Amino acid sequence: MVLGVPDASLRPFVDRYVGYRERADVPLVRREPAGVFVVLILGWGAPLDVTDPRSEQRGVTAVDSFVAGTFDSWCTTRTVGVGEGVELLLAPLTARRLLGLPLSELTNRAVGVGQFPGRWLDRLRGRLAEATGWSERFDLLDRVLAARLAASPPVDPRLDWAWRWLATSGGRGSVGVLADELGWSRRHLASRFRQEVGLPPKMAARLLRFQRAHAASTQAGGVGRGVDWAAVAAGCGYYDQSHLIRDFHEFAGATPAALLSGR
Repeated sequence: MVLGVPDASLRPFVDRYVGYRERADVPLVRREPAGVFVVLILGWGAPLDVTDPRSEQRGVTAVDSFVAGTFDSWCTTRTVGVGEGVELLLAPLTARRLLGLPLSELTNRAVGVGQFPGRWLDRLRGRLAEATGWSERFDLLDRVLAARLAASPPVDPRLDWAWRWLATSGGRGSVGVLADELGWSRRHLASRFRQEVGLPPKMAARLLRFQRAHAASTQAGGVGRGVDWAAVAAGCGYYDQSHLIRDFHEFAGATPAALLSGR
C-alpha cells in the first residue's frame, strides 16, 4: 500500500490517494460497511465483484474499476488473483462535482467506470495503468481531478454548509435545527439531501455516527485493548449501547465485537 498526498489545492476535496497491490491466491471476500461517502476504485489487475445482498441489480461483477455511491447497508467484495489500483474515498458533494451527476443516481449502487458519460474515468484508469510509478500516478490524479473540479459548477452553498454542519457534528446535530438554520422546511431539506447526497439527512446523520463509532472501535481493537462499548456509544452520540449495536447490525451486518474478532 502506498499513500499519496494530493496537491494543496485539492486537499479541501480529497484527503489522500491509496495505491495498492494485493495478491489473493484463493478467493478473498470482504464485508464492506455502509457509509455516507463515495468509493472510487481505478484498477488494472484482477477483477472483482461487488454484491449487495439485498439486490443483485445494485452490484457489479468482474470489473477492475468502479464507483460505489452512498450505501445505507453493508455489501461484500470478492476477488482472486493480483489486483492493483488506486482507491479514493470522496465526500458526497465532492463526488457530485467530479462525477457530474446527482448522487441519487448512485445510491446503494456500484457502477463500472465505463458506464459514466464521456468515459473519462475509463481513460484515466488506462493512463494510470500505463504510468511508470506511484508518483507519476498521483501527479496524474492531481491534474485530472483539478481540471474536473475547475470545470464543474459549485454546489449550492447552503447545501454545502448543511453537509459540513452535519459532518462536523459527527451526525449528532438535530436535523430540525439544521433546517431552521437554513430557513428551509424539513421536507425541502430532505429532498435536496436525497437528490445531491443520495441519502436523506437523518440517514446521513446516523451513518456519520456509525462511521465514527466503527473507527473508534477498530482503533481500540487494533492496539490490543478491550473496548468499552458503552463509552464508545456515549462518545459518538448514541442514546445507549443497544442503539449502537443496532446500527452495527444494520450497517455492517454484525455486532461490534463480532466484527473485531473476525478481522
